[in-house]
Amino acid sequence: MSFILFALQVAGLGATNYGVDAPMTAPVSAPAFAEEFEEEDVDRTVWRYDASRNAQGWHNNELQYYAVARPKNARIENGALTIEAHRETMSKAMFADWGGQAYSSAKLVSHKPLGYGFYEVRAKLPCGRGAWPAIWMLPEGGSWPEMGEIDIMEMVGWDPKVIHATLHSGTYNHAKGTQRGAQKRVETACSEFHTYQLDWQPDAITIGIDGRAHMRVTNDMPGDKGAWPFDRPFHLILNLAVGGDWGGQKGVDDKAFPMRMTVDYVRHWPVEAKAER
Repeated sequence: MSFILFALQVAGLGATNYGVDAPMTAPVSAPAFAEEFEEEDVDRTVWRYDASRNAQGWHNNELQYYAVARPKNARIENGALTIEAHRETMSKAMFADWGGQAYSSAKLVSHKPLGYGFYEVRAKLPCGRGAWPAIWMLPEGGSWPEMGEIDIMEMVGWDPKVIHATLHSGTYNHAKGTQRGAQKRVETACSEFHTYQLDWQPDAITIGIDGRAHMRVTNDMPGDKGAWPFDRPFHLILNLAVGGDWGGQKGVDDKAFPMRMTVDYVRHWPVEAKAER
């Protein structure tokens, strides 16, 4: 990869060209999918742990090892999911798929793919330098970026309190510097819970925080898969990465560990239950 392309990727991961300011209202009906994290442990019938790239290393040159069913990295406490990253010494004796990482964390993926509708995830984020928390979505199968990616929330610890919402596709993605998205500053993102929201419709994707949209992308090229692959169900992903091309752009503060992303609930209303706007 050339230096110029690398610079475009890193500088352009947080897109800013599809900003809006409009109300977002969750439906008043009961959600069809609701994970309130009220069980004693992470519900393995609802979530799977993704550890698929531990041995070879994760995308974007991220530095974490994603543990499976390890309470130190993912647990339920006080009615919420805690995903916790640690700086620690690991080995093959501890984890057979260990790839030399010096940080541990967790990545949870919904077993069930979810489609059009309104999503709401209430979460509190870590602000340590090197943290890269995300609430996002990918479909089953396909190659990136043609498969599509919906980033409901991303934040990097070296630029704390700036929340990014982004869409990636074959035509519009950060490798080309053409991704579509926006950002919003949330002063209490790391000290208070906020609701991160997605309104996914066949003709538009809107993303917002606490009832206010800050990004909207319309399907203005119907039938063009390069622009709009968002026409099939996607899996919801919750993870806390460490470092990487974007998250580690200004290094990792080892004194900031452990770092936690706390998720109070995840809810989804299918499109037919969408509230009147």
